[in-house]
Amino acid sequence: MTILLAPMEGLLDFVLRDIFTRVGGIDRCVSEFIRVTGTLLPDRVFTRIVPELNNGGRTPAGVPVRAQLMGSDPVCLAENAAKLAMLGPAGIDLNFGCPAKGVNRHRGGAVLLDEPELIAQIVSAVRRAVPASMPVSAKMRLGYNDTSRALDCALAIAEGGANELVVHARTKTDGYRPPAYWNRIRQIRAVVSIPVIANGEIWTAEDASQCRMESGCNALMLGRGIVADPGLALAIRRLDSHSAESSHANSVVNHGDFGWDALLPFVAHFWHIVGLHIAAHHRAGRLKQWLNFLRRRHPQAQEAYAAVRTINDPVLITKKLFALPGAVDEISLAV
Repeated sequence: MTILLAPMEGLLDFVLRDIFTRVGGIDRCVSEFIRVTGTLLPDRVFTRIVPELNNGGRTPAGVPVRAQLMGSDPVCLAENAAKLAMLGPAGIDLNFGCPAKGVNRHRGGAVLLDEPELIAQIVSAVRRAVPASMPVSAKMRLGYNDTSRALDCALAIAEGGANELVVHARTKTDGYRPPAYWNRIRQIRAVVSIPVIANGEIWTAEDASQCRMESGCNALMLGRGIVADPGLALAIRRLDSHSAESSHANSVVNHGDFGWDALLPFVAHFWHIVGLHIAAHHRAGRLKQWLNFLRRRHPQAQEAYAAVRTINDPVLITKKLFALPGAVDEISLAV
């Protein structure tokens, strides 16, 4: 089984890639999108969004990172992909799934799912532009307003020369509302000859098992689920390992194996990285954003969130974190 970490603009960036790959269970990451709009981007844009390019295309924990490009001009995307490839990412990924209105309005992301012919041109151009040894992958949703062209888009990506396809099992119109239609991924797998990875609405190890059963995929991409539960990839692997040995898998998933106490050192490290690399006026928001997700899985995160919710001064936030039960030793790592 392969587990990938999803790209999530404004949330799952190099900071959380560092944290989650330290926790473990992740085989590969994909960066947030790098927007290509008619110019050849300077190296500093690539390395700002994907600082792992300065570390051999890997997170500090050694997990490879593919850099994701987004745009609608095949020639410009190909030129930028060639330049990006020279910086040594673990691969190039193409975004055909972002549902953001502003992005779609400027012909990026999921809006291209109504134009499978253009998708094929983009994938083909990028594939030709980068070394044959460098993987090219793509991420798509099931469609823009509906799923009528899902198979056409998947075939366009595969026939354009992509090595791998991630399918978020919802349309742009669906947004992030449950459910995810994992069974539709099985239909895509039936028509393409490249590996397909399932994505969408995987919050627990049991969700992952159900997704694999319905989609037929043995590879998953985790997004919001792992932001809320950083131990999710490890829990999925435990369930998978035990399922291979026993038909009573439901009895062995112990979500307490990666509880709040185990997470606290990673919260400390997160705050430390934010302090080093994020502008001061954005630091508080980054911590609150993650704690808000963690409340879904960890009741103790509610106390942490309440302690810092009205504070924006990083120094005061650090003092508040010191005051949390059991947090003194861990939070001191971030000072």
